[in-house]
Amino acid sequence: MSRQQTPRSVMARMAMRCACVGAMLSVLLPAGAQAVDKHAEGKHAEPAGSVTFDRVVAVVNRQAILESDVEDEIQLSILDPSQNARDKMTEPQALERLISRALIQQQIRQEDLPATEQKPEAIESRISQIRSDLPACVRAGCKTDSGWKAFLAEHNLKPQQVEDYLRHRIEILSFIELRFRQGIRITPEEIETYYKGTLLPQYPAAQTPPPLQEVSSRIVEILLQQRVNQMFDTWLSNLRKQGQVEVLDPALETANPNGSQGATKE
Repeated sequence: MSRQQTPRSVMARMAMRCACVGAMLSVLLPAGAQAVDKHAEGKHAEPAGSVTFDRVVAVVNRQAILESDVEDEIQLSILDPSQNARDKMTEPQALERLISRALIQQQIRQEDLPATEQKPEAIESRISQIRSDLPACVRAGCKTDSGWKAFLAEHNLKPQQVEDYLRHRIEILSFIELRFRQGIRITPEEIETYYKGTLLPQYPAAQTPPPLQEVSSRIVEILLQQRVNQMFDTWLSNLRKQGQVEVLDPALETANPNGSQGATKE
């Protein structure tokens, strides 16, 4: 499951490859087509009065995942530093991420962990990091407001979607760190290797990448998460083996549901 790639925000983000959370219902819906007024929900707005038929494609412990959630996940994947922007995420990969996130969030609720409400300034800080450091954003000139708006429009994203994505990601990252991260040590040599071998190649030749000292703390987060993912994968695999996950669309099945792509737990 481990994923790697990118600078600052990219890194905090990668630290959770298990995490971006799409709009998932918390009640079990009947299999097959389910009518959902997405205009009212604020997703994929369509002409007033129109009704979009949304399909339930998977059920995770009585929590439904819709076809539209999969579509949203694919759109949001552009913000994932561990996702190569040139390789579009597939629907099975997107569904695996959603399943992983649903399992994690359910575990958070089950363990009744203290709420980790993210302050607006924390979310804004992450967005600022994405705009300045995410390779895809650097190429699009996201540092300027006009560049950022153009980037979001190009990828059919709304500011609120991005904020919700980051908020849920941080919540899941906090849970993963609390449960699995303690005792892991990252060496300076590992940080430098990641910087030179993974981060620098992502920047255009004409673009000056951030210096190592400026992004080293973010690289540590990514490398820590890679280690955590190894332990996390086993834990997540055990949750799935309990027979609580059902994929209703055979076309979205993956050959290795517990493999690296599925746990991008962000």
